[in-house]
Amino acid sequence: MRINIGSRGSELALWQANHVKDRLTELGHEVSITIIKTQGDRIQHLSFDKMEGKGFFTKELEEALLNGSIDLAVHSHKDLPTQNPAGLVVAAVSEREDPAELLLIRSESVGKGLDTLADAANVGTSSARRKAQLLHLRPDLHITDLRGNVPTRVQKLRDGQYDAIMLAAAGIGRLGLDLSGLTVQRLQPDTFIPAPAQGVLALQTREVDAALISALAPLNDEAVQRRIGVERGILSGFGGGCQIPLGAYCEDRDGTLQVTACVAEAWDTPVRTITLTGTDSKELVSRAVAALKG
Repeated sequence: MRINIGSRGSELALWQANHVKDRLTELGHEVSITIIKTQGDRIQHLSFDKMEGKGFFTKELEEALLNGSIDLAVHSHKDLPTQNPAGLVVAAVSEREDPAELLLIRSESVGKGLDTLADAANVGTSSARRKAQLLHLRPDLHITDLRGNVPTRVQKLRDGQYDAIMLAAAGIGRLGLDLSGLTVQRLQPDTFIPAPAQGVLALQTREVDAALISALAPLNDEAVQRRIGVERGILSGFGGGCQIPLGAYCEDRDGTLQVTACVAEAWDTPVRTITLTGTDSKELVSRAVAALKG
């Protein structure tokens, strides 16, 4: 089968698209990649919470699927709104890379971790979820917006524009970036809560394309699908946009699901955090949303 993958043009997005391409090629398919620029790529001067709408990094890829110019879109699952546009479906989800957040600190800055970072240190992130949790743990910090692809963000830190920055461990791991000279603190995902489905790739296609959906089935990780279904179910209960200051992380502990989640009304308002367990995914989602809404 010939499959044309649509991808954003960043180094990380292309790594992800090529990862899926390699898996499909191994299964005997002929695969190409088309680069598509999204709203999130074009608008670099605003933080995500100041941008209107949803799907900043996905809308143009979804439009390309619907008009037939690509067959498959590879997304960072955390970027996808919880509702697929009519006619589209997430046919498979990948294995999960490390879902944790990393705090990267310049060697010139005081502190070896979040607890010991200097008073009023300047921390870079444009994520409302990260901002809210940072200020919850360290109200003294000065939070500054940080945009650009992953290597660009790391270079801005090295150039001294920030004392520290926050990035997803998954992106750093996939790109194999050189972090020498920086202090790196991995924040446990049940303590500093990641975005729903962080570290997972979503493979989206047209729901009528039965042959491609069947071809993607061997790439689907059902265990990951179950866990992130809880995380994204909670996000759906709050409107489903990736700009909401909401985190959710679900683990499977011998068949029992444990989810830790947090939410704030805005990045500079108090954070509510809950931890719940259960065996029924839908029931667990309902309880978690109710508890977070308080």
